[in-house]
Amino acid sequence: MENRFKKRKKPNYKRGIILAILLMLIIFLWYNIETIITNLFG
Repeated sequence: MENRFKKRKKPNYKRGIILAILLMLIIFLWYNIETIITNLFG
C-alpha cells in the first residue's frame, strides 16, 4: 500500500488548465443560459 504512493507522477498542467477553462465555460453558460435561450427562440 505504501509503495503505491512513493512513485508520484508529475502533474499534467495542460490537462488541468483545459479542465479549469471547461469548468469556467460551464459556469458562465449556466448563469447565462436563460438569456441565450430567449435570444435563440425569442
